[in-house]
Amino acid sequence: MNPISNIWNHPKTSTAGVLIAVATIAGVLSQQGITLGNVGTGTVVALVSGLATALLGLLARDPQATSTSTGSTVKLGCWALIALLLQLPFVSGCSGITVAQDIVNWTPALQSAVATIDSTASLLDPVDAPVFIAATVGFDAASNLLVAQAKAYLANPTASVLAQLQAAVVAFQQQVNASLLQAAKITNPLSQQQVQNAINAVATVVLAILALVASVSSKADKARMAAQASIKLSRVRPYMDQDKAAVMVAGHYGQPVEWARIQVTQVELSAAQAGF
Repeated sequence: MNPISNIWNHPKTSTAGVLIAVATIAGVLSQQGITLGNVGTGTVVALVSGLATALLGLLARDPQATSTSTGSTVKLGCWALIALLLQLPFVSGCSGITVAQDIVNWTPALQSAVATIDSTASLLDPVDAPVFIAATVGFDAASNLLVAQAKAYLANPTASVLAQLQAAVVAFQQQVNASLLQAAKITNPLSQQQVQNAINAVATVVLAILALVASVSSKADKARMAAQASIKLSRVRPYMDQDKAAVMVAGHYGQPVEWARIQVTQVELSAAQAGF
């Protein structure tokens, strides 16, 4: 696609992408101790990042940015800020209660995706089914635990309950990453497509919940969570379907797929930079 034409046809999406990129670069520079000088009581990097985030928030609230309701527009702004929070601890975004509710709101999609996992084995070639079953064993238990911890955190958003939610989401994310690597051993093209679709649906939801949990976690907690993630996203990225993930995120938040694609990319990059 012609990039100039794409920018012209999708100006708000393109502007959002630029603002996210500016804030992301500012976050990386800040983490490396690069300030580019001082402005008032802060730094140039912090100022640029703050302005980019503020403009991104205004864009997310633009009634023309999406054809959905005001509620969906607020969710859009929240998700965009969450994408930045993973590496921008000095930016304030959605409240803990809002994030807790958003985590719970993702749980039906998680349960549906896991149910699809359970039914997919019967559709596979008999040779491939055992590999898939072995790769996804434990998904039911992990999803039930994560759903329970998410609801517990919404009811009681304390540090101790958050710690349990952090452990549950990292453990499940590691199971999903391991399953993507194991499923790659399936060579039948039809089976491979069915397997990838099923696991990617679970992976999308778990990564979304991981990003939400990280957005309300301290820097030390995020470092601890990342240390527990032995299978990094960089290893499984070749087996992840970003386009399908964008469609899921767009459907969940009621927003354009183009915008969701930017958010999915940013969340993946931020999670990887955070050590996941």
